[in-house]
Amino acid sequence: MKIRYLSILSATAFALLSLSAPAQADGLCSNATLRGPFGFIGHGEILGLIGADGKVHPYAAASILDDVALVTFDGMGHFSRTDFGVIGGLPKGGKTTFNPVQHGIYTVNSDCTGTMKIIYDAGGAVPAGVETDLNIVVAADGTLIESIVYRAVTVSGSSADGQAVCPPNCEQGVQESFEGKKVVVYGFRESSH
Repeated sequence: MKIRYLSILSATAFALLSLSAPAQADGLCSNATLRGPFGFIGHGEILGLIGADGKVHPYAAASILDDVALVTFDGMGHFSRTDFGVIGGLPKGGKTTFNPVQHGIYTVNSDCTGTMKIIYDAGGAVPAGVETDLNIVVAADGTLIESIVYRAVTVSGSSADGQAVCPPNCEQGVQESFEGKKVVVYGFRESSH
């Protein structure tokens, strides 16, 4: 009886392993991989404006950015976002509360790479029209998102050398990364009395 049971287990394990290889070859991820809330932390520097010559023209001083955010994905390519950030040692827009006036779109490819586009709406700590675009990698069975900003759009400013002024040159040179982890709530711990 034990030998037959072990044979069935071995055959089942072999079948599962055989099926997983083609599934991986066909792709592991899609927009549906990201569903629900993810807590993000970001860090980096805002260096300057990208001029018409395609080069970064530095601001008088680079600004360090630190940010925490809650991003809720719908599994279909859209998300809502609230964040609190500090730029150059001061809260973004002078606001010390979270900024829920943001939304975005995302795409997850079958190889678990993708993009996110964060769009700031009117009424928040950041002016409407600001946009942050990221390249992402989805990892850890869809519970971790690693990302790097590849495009950041602002609405005003000028470089220290005066060679880049926004508008019209409103893309910023940045060096920023963000990491998001799936928010999982296991329940409330009861206190003993």
